[in-house]
Amino acid sequence: MIDVRLWRRFRRRPMPMAGLVLVAAFVLLALLGPLVTGDPAAQDYLATLAPPSGAHPMGTDDLGRDAFARIAHGAQVSLQAGVLSTLLAMAVGIPIGLVAGFYRRWLDPIVMRLVDVTLAFPFLVFAVGLAAIIGPSLKGVVLALGFAQLPAVIRITRGEVLAVREMDYVAAAIADGSGDGHIIFRYVLPNCASPLIVQATVAIPAAIIGESTLSFLGLGVQPPTPSWGVMLTTAQQYLSDAPWLAIWPGLMIALATLGFNLLGDGLRDVLDPRSGR
Repeated sequence: MIDVRLWRRFRRRPMPMAGLVLVAAFVLLALLGPLVTGDPAAQDYLATLAPPSGAHPMGTDDLGRDAFARIAHGAQVSLQAGVLSTLLAMAVGIPIGLVAGFYRRWLDPIVMRLVDVTLAFPFLVFAVGLAAIIGPSLKGVVLALGFAQLPAVIRITRGEVLAVREMDYVAAAIADGSGDGHIIFRYVLPNCASPLIVQATVAIPAAIIGESTLSFLGLGVQPPTPSWGVMLTTAQQYLSDAPWLAIWPGLMIALATLGFNLLGDGLRDVLDPRSGR
């Protein structure tokens, strides 16, 4: 019944619903697009830098490769990088934040000082440094972006745990003799889930931009693997002759990040008990 009420509250908000539609469209593009568009590496030297047409809805690049096929396959790369890196950050950061916030004492200051040091570096700068160390590949991008997101996940989790730990039902469970593991997984973690879900929807678009940035700089996915960042790297040489090569991947990055941000805003409003009716 609660889920039905949450869905009703969510669908009454036009902007989050638009975000949900955008996210669903990109998921379908990543799943079904490659099946429809075919090989993104197929070259047609008779149609190099061709403008959008019936045969090539988004035009072709300098090697005659269909831009729509590369956009569709690039959606897979971007969503994989965004989702997998966020899952990695959550899988590592949530347990650390739980332990630091619940036990405090000597462990919390150590963890938070390390987090503060890493937060001194901007997200993309930290990710670029890690990607340079790990090496250019999709796996390297996922690891670099995942570890770059860790400080924010740890800090948010720790802050929520500190707030929930002071609630009366946690104090009652402690007085009743419940073990730490039971308290953490029965009371603390479920009541921290909502802000962490919202954080995930905010982290995914940041990771999508991060993947495109790393690929653009040559530290991410390497050609000929399709990626929106790689497509932008190629497009900068042909901005005057074939502007569509930059327009389409740039538009995809903007719409994907917009969709996840709108979805995250809607989830925050719906899951926040203080948001009212």
